[in-house]
Parts: sequence; C-alpha cells; structure tokens
Amino acid sequence: MTIPFSTASGGQREFAARVAMLAETGEFARAFCAQRGIGHRDALRLMLIIEELFTNTVRHGYRGDCDLPIRIALCAEETAVSLCYEDAAPPYDPLARFASASSALSAPFEARHVGGLGIVLVGVLAEGAHYAYEGGWNRLWLKVRRAA
Repeated sequence: MTIPFSTASGGQREFAARVAMLAETGEFARAFCAQRGIGHRDALRLMLIIEELFTNTVRHGYRGDCDLPIRIALCAEETAVSLCYEDAAPPYDPLARFASASSALSAPFEARHVGGLGIVLVGVLAEGAHYAYEGGWNRLWLKVRRAA
C-alpha cells in the first residue's frame, strides 16, 4: 500500500467489502479522532466521506458484498486529517465525477440524473484530492480540513 504520509501519527485498517462492515469503518474513524482530540464535527465529516466511498466501492466497484479488501489509512495533521482510501475494484477515478456531478446541480431538479450526489458531497467536504490507479488498486488521497 502506498501511503503518501506517515502512519506514525495515524492508523490504518483493512475491511472486507461488505455493507455489514460499514459500522466498523465508522467506529475506526470515530476512535481515531477521539484518540487524537479531533472534534466531533470533524469526525462526522470524515465518517461521512468514508461511508460514501465504502458504499460506492461495495455497490458499484465490487458489484455487491464480497471478501475483497478496502483499505483506509488516516493521519492527523495540525489543520487537517489525511485519508488514503484504496480498493481493488476496476479502475474508477471519482475526481472526474466531482466536476461533472457538481455542474449537474445547476440543472433544473426534474432534469437531474438520479444518483451521484454522494460523490459531490465528498468533493465538498474534502480538499487536496488526488487519485491514481496503481498495481491493481484504486487509490484516493483526500484532506479533511479541521475546524479552527
């Protein structure tokens, strides 16, 4: 796993791609934040991002529950939490969806395509996003700004 930050001040876990594991991903993020004094609102934003990414991987990337891995690494920084999210699903760059899905929001409600708003939410809540497909892994790096 290629993580562009030190996990000395972070943590990492691997989860089976099962919807039933969603609560565990949230608990991992919540505990990470609690141990590092990261505020409740910041933890909720981080958990929401992870939930959206995890759910999309299970439903769309892996096409349903399976035992294939999803890796999540977190690192506490002074002003942000860095997130590295990895899955072994077919290549998919969510950053390409950020722009197109965001522009769809300006269309009249009845003309909008169903779905795709979760990834817009990720784009709004996170910054400094970078995506790569390396060695059979989708890798997404995000920063979640901490409240002042």
